[in-house]
Amino acid sequence: MRVALISLLGLLATIHGAPLTDDAFEQALELLPRQANVTCPPTPNPMPKAAALPAVKTMPDPFLYLDGNTRVKSKDEWVQCRQPEIMKLLQEYQYGYYPDHSLETVTAVRTGTKLDVTIAVGGKSSKISATLVLPTGTGPFPVIIAIGGIDNKAYTNAGIAVVTFDYGSVAADSNSKTGSFWTLYNGKDIGVLTAWAWGFHRVLDGIELKVPEIDATKSGVTGCSRLGKAALAAGLFDKRIAVTMPMCSGVQGAGPYRYSLSGQGETLENSKSGAGWWTSSGISQFVGKSTQLPYDAHTIVAAIAPRAVIIEQGNADPYTDSKGTAQVTFPAAKVVYNWLGVGEQLGVALPAGGHCDMNGYANILPFVQKVLQGKTTTRNFDDIGSWKFMPEAYPWGTDLPKGS
Repeated sequence: MRVALISLLGLLATIHGAPLTDDAFEQALELLPRQANVTCPPTPNPMPKAAALPAVKTMPDPFLYLDGNTRVKSKDEWVQCRQPEIMKLLQEYQYGYYPDHSLETVTAVRTGTKLDVTIAVGGKSSKISATLVLPTGTGPFPVIIAIGGIDNKAYTNAGIAVVTFDYGSVAADSNSKTGSFWTLYNGKDIGVLTAWAWGFHRVLDGIELKVPEIDATKSGVTGCSRLGKAALAAGLFDKRIAVTMPMCSGVQGAGPYRYSLSGQGETLENSKSGAGWWTSSGISQFVGKSTQLPYDAHTIVAAIAPRAVIIEQGNADPYTDSKGTAQVTFPAAKVVYNWLGVGEQLGVALPAGGHCDMNGYANILPFVQKVLQGKTTTRNFDDIGSWKFMPEAYPWGTDLPKGS
């Protein structure tokens, strides 16, 4: 009954031409009957090291708890138990532990199209500067927060604001640990992807405080390549974000660790050796042992549900494994979205083009408009063209929990 009502909520939102925001979705869920007495199995403490984890050649079962014996039985259990465990293991093994935002004080000053956000914590303070690009009209407008460039015109012409910030000033793309994030959190074992994600979130705070022309409840985040990895992390760590838009993100993003299908694909090994600062030290123990990771890219995407994700990959981009992302990560994560009754909230786009082709932003615009503006589209965002889904890579996909 509960999942039927969840689906009905989405249908009603579409009929009335307005997107169901994450806050509204969560509030509505609170009105629905929940399974009584959900008991979560204990998460191992301390978390197991790589050597203690089993090798799993296929994409790990997202419904299987870290104890390796207990499986999720219901949707309520997924929300109350398994999603929090996934968040913990992703921080333990990949991202580092996200800072406690409740300890931070955020203020903002706006001067025209410039927004300066100041964050204070523990007697220290730092600043992030953002640039506002608003559509014509009075708003309030939905917003996409982007790093590293975006097709502004396509979005502002569609009535969506664009806000950008200098990710390098938040955290340098190096081992130097310089930038506004490290001013506050120097010495923490946190990856730069998490630092950039934090930057997205603090800019969104500033928008909430000082930009009435923007409806901050209808926000998206995007970036391409390593910045696409950061955008996925941003969507993961902040429930305010309605749509997450990782572009050509590769491993540590939407690209699978276990399946490299595009020839010269990025791997855990070459990404860690080339830019080890993107993640915390926790992932180092899995170098050469990626099959022992207790998650894969589909787990990251599924942990964002029921909020929307659109995965974009240029079909001529072999390095970030477009083929593996489309044939394995997307359908494996889609199993979870469909099971939750929100399958339309996850899509994939494979435009012609190479790595970080700017045309990709216009290509996914109809999906973004559906989520943020409640517009309809006839576009099939499940279509992967001549490529085929690989269900053998996620054999648990036909053995779904039966509980409500």
